Amino acid sequence: MLLPILQYPDPRLLQKAEPVTEVTPEIRELAADMVETMYARDGIGLAAPQVGVPLRLVVIDISGPDAREDLRILVNPRLTLSGASQECEEGCLSVNSYRAKVERREFARVEAQDLDGNMLSFDADGLLAVCAQHECDHLDGVLFIDHISRLKRQMLDRKLNKKASAK
Repeated sequence: MLLPILQYPDPRLLQKAEPVTEVTPEIRELAADMVETMYARDGIGLAAPQVGVPLRLVVIDISGPDAREDLRILVNPRLTLSGASQECEEGCLSVNSYRAKVERREFARVEAQDLDGNMLSFDADGLLAVCAQHECDHLDGVLFIDHISRLKRQMLDRKLNKKASAK
């Protein structure tokens, strides 16, 4: 089932997510719905808070939007970052029609559980490292636009306020 994606400045996007204490049938269904929603919107990552569920659950598939052959469902992910900072252009399904360059670390060691409760870990670099950092930020109530300059953020907020006023 396709889920509605919260849009900035929805205050629920700023809340810190709670750990998943047990993988229930409802959590499995949520993960499946998140994957379907991410694919339908041509995304490469989606965090549960973006669909209004304040739980530490992330889906990532950087092989898209055409191939869709590297799906990762991460329950309670934790990152250990390393390497130099790099500038990456990012967008977000919760901040439509806006892209900006953001500083991210070059490498991430990702540790999480899968939907069967098994621990998994992998090393990420490149786009996967960026995506993991972006999605895990959502779990802490941080948006990629929180990493841009104050001036760029003010310009974005003015633009969004102008659009909202025109409706």
